[in-house]
Amino acid sequence: PFPEEGARQMVSRLAALHLAPTLGAAAELRAEGVARQRIAVTGNTVVDAVLEIAARDLPARDTALALLEMEIAEAGERLVLVTSHRRESWGEPLERTLAAVQLIVAEHPDVQVLFPAHPNPQVRAQVDAALDGLPRVTVTDPLEYPDLVRALRLASLVLTDSGGIQEEAPTFGTPVLVLRDVTERVEVVEAGCAWLVGTDTERIADTAAHLLSGELRPAQVGNPYGEGNAATLAVAAIEELLGVGSPARNQAVAS
Repeated sequence: PFPEEGARQMVSRLAALHLAPTLGAAAELRAEGVARQRIAVTGNTVVDAVLEIAARDLPARDTALALLEMEIAEAGERLVLVTSHRRESWGEPLERTLAAVQLIVAEHPDVQVLFPAHPNPQVRAQVDAALDGLPRVTVTDPLEYPDLVRALRLASLVLTDSGGIQEEAPTFGTPVLVLRDVTERVEVVEAGCAWLVGTDTERIADTAAHLLSGELRPAQVGNPYGEGNAATLAVAAIEELLGVGSPARNQAVAS
């Protein structure tokens, strides 16, 4: 996207060290002409963050989420988490996504939907118009990060256009339907943790049905973005670049 990719390209030409989240990302850097010795594969620090927050197991601060958790536990229901915030998703694409949510709720009586809506007034109005009064659907304001992590852990399925959630959900084995036609997080799709469904109503609802029925299952491969030690590996790589730190740790990163 502009201007982020242009800025990345310019910084890339100047960087003495590239911290790549995956082997695939490292290969892309080498294809751009970056020398192998200037690349360290560390994983993504978002995995560190989501694991740290999950380990704290903080109670839900959002009242609606707290009530929803109790309802799901008492009724033995399943949670589908839905987020849609990208500007390209507003308007007709969001309308199609909301229609898919309506179908999912109608076809799966044991499913509760949680939709933390974008704060833009027009977007919130569109979400409320489609989902207000629909049984087993809870629309909230955007969740604080610890609450979002709770929802990701609880969810049986996520529908999202968020890049961050695509990176976070595989940590908990939660399958993701990506509400876009393309994704920069190709690793989650290639690993079998996520599926590109765009905003086609029938495609979203059908793929969700296959996942909720167990006919389609996410690959149990862990998170392709790492195991939660990206920060440690990044520090070791920087120490090696600067000639400081533990030789043993630096050697572990280099290998």
